[in-house]
Amino acid sequence: MFDSNDMTAIRSSVLFKNVPDDILRVLLVDSSVIRVDRRQTLFIQGETANYMYVVLQGWIKLSRITPSGEEVVVTVYSTGESFGEAAALQNGLYPVSAEAVTDSRLLAVRTSTILNQLRTRPDLAIAMLSCTFQHLHELVLQIEDMKSLSSVKRLAAFLIALAPVDEGSCTFALPYDKTLIAARLGMKPESLSRAFGRLRQSGVVASRNNVAIKDVQSLHFYVEKEKATG
Repeated sequence: MFDSNDMTAIRSSVLFKNVPDDILRVLLVDSSVIRVDRRQTLFIQGETANYMYVVLQGWIKLSRITPSGEEVVVTVYSTGESFGEAAALQNGLYPVSAEAVTDSRLLAVRTSTILNQLRTRPDLAIAMLSCTFQHLHELVLQIEDMKSLSSVKRLAAFLIALAPVDEGSCTFALPYDKTLIAARLGMKPESLSRAFGRLRQSGVVASRNNVAIKDVQSLHFYVEKEKATG
């Protein structure tokens, strides 16, 4: 049911990386792999959180609808990332909607399966607590970057995270369209275009959906310099 790439993604997720092997085997028996097409909705804001998910392949957008009807992109998750845990563990409602940005494969873990195991395995409770804490920490860092970095350097940090190397030059394709990238980074599309233009002087060239970075490490230093002085 799960190939080696699936297991790598599952084990690298914050949901399962601290779960003991014997419990993980039990949880996976009652879990399923689902496929969702691009633009397919996985769940909507306010639905009962019957499942938590790990992305095995693809990209999933989480968003909220404001009282005025505006969509706010909270984050976009990819391979090895998990979501839905906090709401599921509370037997609560999803605070966001989830939509596939690309054709995707997901591990769907029943909330009831996790809760049943929690009653007899306190070590699983510790792993789940660690998971929710890490998601909270990631959210805090995301907010910090939004507050402390300029739009150009938010884009630079985003590109660094996508780069397939830690140093030297590279070229890669953007995983989803620029409108969504702008929303993810808290910008308007026109601001994103200007940010790409300003990054040219730092060795970043964007052509349609491809990006070339002359020196990833130099771009990293460019971002960290603002964090240090901001």
